[in-house]
Amino acid sequence: MGTRHTMLRTILGALVASMALSWGHAAWSQVNAGANAGAAAPAPAYQPTVGQAGKDVVWVPTAQQLVDRMLDMAKATPADYVIDLGSGDGRTVITAAQRGIRALGIEYDPNLVQLSKENAAKAGVADKATFTKADIFESDFSSATVITLFLLPDLNLRLRPILLGMKPGTRVVSNTFTMGEWEADERATVDNPEACKYWCTAYLWVVPAKAEGRWNSPAGRIELKQTFQKVEGSLQAEGRAIVIADGRLRGDQISFRAGGASYSGRVAGDRIEGTVTGDGGPRPWVATKAQ
Repeated sequence: MGTRHTMLRTILGALVASMALSWGHAAWSQVNAGANAGAAAPAPAYQPTVGQAGKDVVWVPTAQQLVDRMLDMAKATPADYVIDLGSGDGRTVITAAQRGIRALGIEYDPNLVQLSKENAAKAGVADKATFTKADIFESDFSSATVITLFLLPDLNLRLRPILLGMKPGTRVVSNTFTMGEWEADERATVDNPEACKYWCTAYLWVVPAKAEGRWNSPAGRIELKQTFQKVEGSLQAEGRAIVIADGRLRGDQISFRAGGASYSGRVAGDRIEGTVTGDGGPRPWVATKAQ
């Protein structure tokens, strides 16, 4: 595991160096232009450098088109609360705020936090886009309905149990890096080299409800085993075990097939309520968690 993460950091560093060199030439040209003008220039405002070291990762901005795609994948609306973990220069938080969404950026680097606040003020969204200097692993972000991040795989895996403990239906969107065995519900790539040259793939997860266990229903006893958003098990009916197939959770919504019937419903604590569709057409279906 350590070797794999070292390789990822090395690859990331090489690409970042290439990006920084390209962007650095443009910045140096601007500096020379200012010098040639012969005017005394004020001290330059803080500007982060692509590839600069941070607490756990180097700083690399997410391309704006991918930021837009990530928020679209999460179906973020003004009813949501977006929290960006490792918010960098604040662009994801600011973009969310420009859509009328309340958003918070958690960032460890105080210079980036200050820059983000200034950027939010310039964009006229300081009332909705807020930032705090903090360690994401020491922060409470449980109130978010949408989580965005661009972190390395080892950090994603450290966050995974925290994310899985959030309210079912919370959407998690990551730039480039996955959550290990927790497979993404959706994947999207910005296929536009002019808008995004590096790190152009986003992954979406919807936090699943906890459905594992034994459930009692009029159809029989249901035994469910859950692995992230996937469920399997059996329906005990008329003295035989019927295998559950195609079991899946998306937030608090559950669906599976058993014995020629299709079940769907909403998991709400110790109760599932929904519809079962079989030969006789759709009918209500309820299950309660066995104590």
